[in-house]
Amino acid sequence: MKAVVLDGFTLNPGDLSWSKLEKICDTTIYERTAYDTSDLSLIIERVGDAEIIFTNKTPLPAEAINAMPNLKYIGVLATGYNVVDVEAAKKRGIVVTNIPTYGTTAVAQMTIALLLEMCHHVGAHSQAVKDGDWTTNPDWCFWNYPLIELSGKNMGIIGFGRIGQAAAKIAQALGMNILACDSNRIKELESDTLQYVELDELLAKSDVISLHCPLFDSTKGIINKDTLSKMKDGVKIINTSRGPLIVEQELADALNSGKVAGAALDVVSSEPIKADNPLLKAKNCIITPHIAWAPKESRQRLMDIAINNLAEYLNGRLINVVN
Repeated sequence: MKAVVLDGFTLNPGDLSWSKLEKICDTTIYERTAYDTSDLSLIIERVGDAEIIFTNKTPLPAEAINAMPNLKYIGVLATGYNVVDVEAAKKRGIVVTNIPTYGTTAVAQMTIALLLEMCHHVGAHSQAVKDGDWTTNPDWCFWNYPLIELSGKNMGIIGFGRIGQAAAKIAQALGMNILACDSNRIKELESDTLQYVELDELLAKSDVISLHCPLFDSTKGIINKDTLSKMKDGVKIINTSRGPLIVEQELADALNSGKVAGAALDVVSSEPIKADNPLLKAKNCIITPHIAWAPKESRQRLMDIAINNLAEYLNGRLINVVN
């Protein structure tokens, strides 16, 4: 069978191997295929008569899927699968799979890295030393930003699935109390330092709010001027989940007014980020280029799961199917 990887570079920029996939089927790998859906001709041309597609962010809308007569299987190289019209695939009898759990540890680690950076500004202080600020300083130490101790503070986590729980464990190890908001409550997780609360209580009591919920109609824009107004003055916000969870102009306004003391975002509403994104010029806003998922160990797990999904399909067993 023929397989095409439409956008393999971000998963494997050269430090992993596609050899396991190549042993299973005749494989063509493209580093990048355009994300623009206004012209689907290149996507359709590259797939050709292949039965199998792997895509990360290259879109597969119904028009493209219906123009691929041999297509039988779509493997999404990510957890989110909104780049594929799964209903159109289902109508054609095309199996769509995703990778549900590969990045839990990596994303939780990045969440805490962003939190600690907001508390200590390690990068900025290191650069200040290299720029000569310590050499010329009259005192034996200095700091250019407020330094924050996390022990005893409240971390609100919106979306308490695998990643939210993993981030909570690290935060608890730092002495933080966890306020979790999720429709699915696991009572066994509650303790002296972790309790489930409704969203309004989380907003009112949290010193730090971290987003770990999926992007649904009900969660799109969950951080907006109304929810921001319910938060503590000086709250910090972290997003390693999905960019559209935040109304970006309204968060930028809250940062610039000082209502929000800091934000650390690994995702934005449109990626790559657009030059006119208001958060680029907002005060006290850290933005990283969607890298929480990307440690080599995490990417290797992703690739292994993706190839195993296909191998199971070829053996007549379906796993991680989303349609």
